Amino acid sequence: MDPNTVKSTLSNLNMGNVMAAAARDYQKELAANNKASSSNNNNHEDVDLDELMDDPELEKLHADRIAALKKEAEKRQKLQKKGHGEYRDISEGDFLGEVTGSEKVICHFYHREFYRCKIMDKHLKALAPKYLGTKFIKLDAENAPFFVAKLQVKTLPCVIIFRNGIAVDRLIGFQDLAGKDDFSTRALEIVLMKKGVISEAKKDEDEEDEYEEHIRRTVRSSADQGSDSD
Repeated sequence: MDPNTVKSTLSNLNMGNVMAAAARDYQKELAANNKASSSNNNNHEDVDLDELMDDPELEKLHADRIAALKKEAEKRQKLQKKGHGEYRDISEGDFLGEVTGSEKVICHFYHREFYRCKIMDKHLKALAPKYLGTKFIKLDAENAPFFVAKLQVKTLPCVIIFRNGIAVDRLIGFQDLAGKDDFSTRALEIVLMKKGVISEAKKDEDEEDEYEEHIRRTVRSSADQGSDSD
């Protein structure tokens, strides 16, 4: 074989070995970098959790939230003991105790055979669990002649609104509901809101949003600091 040919072949083989070795070294370096990057990310996650746990403002928000939930639970229990949270049929003998025992009361004077009274029943029953702060009751007008006369109930259905035991407003028939039988529960809900006997509670939702937003801000701040340190 020609000496020049042999020399060229050996040179090519040597170059191939060098390239293969370089490729192996490059793969090892990539693997090491990936491992280090993963470790750094885990460390950042640990820092995030530590900062969340040690954030005094977040701790105060959390404590306030727990206290508010506990207070709300106690309030709910007291109201439920008074008959709030459900739509109940009462007797004439129970009427005075029911309307004077709560701050806000909705009482439906009805007749069991009147179709429109059944429509009103359906909607009030749907609203009662939603508005725990208001008591929802109904009284058979036929069995309560004294209070029907005393409160001048002349048209059924008649929904009377009480505040601290005093009748302050009323819905006579469906006059406030466009006089139609097919009104929605939401339509009745809006009428009762305008009369001030029920109200949409947004305070707890706002507090929850503030709590969650603070957590997000803390996580973002921790992530930014981790990026700067890199």
